[in-house]
Amino acid sequence: MQAIAALSLPIYLCLALVLTGCSDQSLYQRLERDGELILLTRNSPTTYYFDGDEATGFDYDLIKGYADSRNYTLRVKAAFTLEELITRLAKGEAHLAAAGLTVTPERSARFLASDPYLTQKPLVVYKSGQRRPRDVSELANRDLVVLAGSSHTETLLNLQKQHPQLAWREIRAADTLELMQLVTTGKAELAIIDSVEFRMQQQLYPRLVAALELDKQEVMAWYLHPAEGADAMQADLNAYLSEIEASGDLQKLKDRHFGTLDFASRLSTFTFRRKLQTDLPRWQSLIEEVADEYQLDWRLLAAIAYQESHWDPEARSPTGVRGFMMITQVTAEELGVDDVLDPHQSLRGGARFLKDLQRRLPPDIEDPHRLWMALAAYNIGMGHLEDARILAERKGMDPHLWPDVRAQLPFLQNPDVYPTTRFGFARGQEAVTYVDNIRQYHSILQLQSVPDSRLQPPVDTNALSRDQTRLQLPKAL
Repeated sequence: MQAIAALSLPIYLCLALVLTGCSDQSLYQRLERDGELILLTRNSPTTYYFDGDEATGFDYDLIKGYADSRNYTLRVKAAFTLEELITRLAKGEAHLAAAGLTVTPERSARFLASDPYLTQKPLVVYKSGQRRPRDVSELANRDLVVLAGSSHTETLLNLQKQHPQLAWREIRAADTLELMQLVTTGKAELAIIDSVEFRMQQQLYPRLVAALELDKQEVMAWYLHPAEGADAMQADLNAYLSEIEASGDLQKLKDRHFGTLDFASRLSTFTFRRKLQTDLPRWQSLIEEVADEYQLDWRLLAAIAYQESHWDPEARSPTGVRGFMMITQVTAEELGVDDVLDPHQSLRGGARFLKDLQRRLPPDIEDPHRLWMALAAYNIGMGHLEDARILAERKGMDPHLWPDVRAQLPFLQNPDVYPTTRFGFARGQEAVTYVDNIRQYHSILQLQSVPDSRLQPPVDTNALSRDQTRLQLPKAL
């Protein structure tokens, strides 16, 4: 007994599986023998996709963090529908599924669930300009669509008991983008979409609006194949979730993927999407060249340039500043920019200026907060940004966190506050909007460049599993 007690929990599990002779024993034996954790997920901008050659997505990054912390190699198997994902998990094709899965009684009866890691509410969405449903009774006799195999079907079945005329169509797809496309193109009137996914993906379908929340808070969890030994892995997953929640890493991951910003207006989003087609192709190669030179994400540089000039090299601001990146004459001289109307010089100057601002910030400010603060300083100046950080510190907030500093920037134009600051009055709200818009445009560019899995066969290379696939967002209208 002492020898067994000295074994690690995973090794003990492996021994227990050998002794029991369970038919599912090989699944968890292989995990400890080979160190390969097999994940089932779905292609979705909120779950799992490829950004260039790098896998990302909220659920993927969360599980990857767990795998790395336990020295496992992560292998991904992607399903094309929720129904397929559940079926494959039941067959034991993976140790667990992480795909924005809502905890439901039916799923919990079949699988083991981790502790929740995300909460959201189902939203009924419709196309702006069409008839808006204001309560559940107004969903009856409407063309309503939901993802097949999702928890929303169970929600609707319960609602149908009070509203017998309620009916819906189930769409077999991997993610809610297809539902949003159906409503946008008029092929469905209404759709039910989880709030986090809708908030993130609405920028691709700006005509869609949330009509009402269904009165049900949902929690997301990972589900494990119910083989012998899954209960120990469940406990280990829960321990990991507790660890990263206590450390703040879980919240950082949520902020990185979902953000805490006020989106640009829907009208400006429409304009931006149109210019993606009409103007960006002319400038993209130049932006990529300069971004590579300064080790920046080209989509970030493109987003800044759009916010500054709408990609117009001869643009002029109300204050007389001109050029692609709207560099002031004083800054241009400091950066060695001879001609602010030259797009190449302007881009190089803007990229260098942003990098300089990032370097000037205190070294203990971490990304992405460091980037957002540098962008605010690009707009309002480093002195005013420092005033906002001091205001945050005075109020017991954290001057190293962008949300806390962002909340203080508007006070720089408050006559009761700005006389107490070192650099005085500043248009702080404009700086907030400036950063928010860049984050919005950057996010749209990131989603627009997600590769395609539904139009191409799964990737089959040495670097990727046969089950790993790539996703391209459908073209929004």
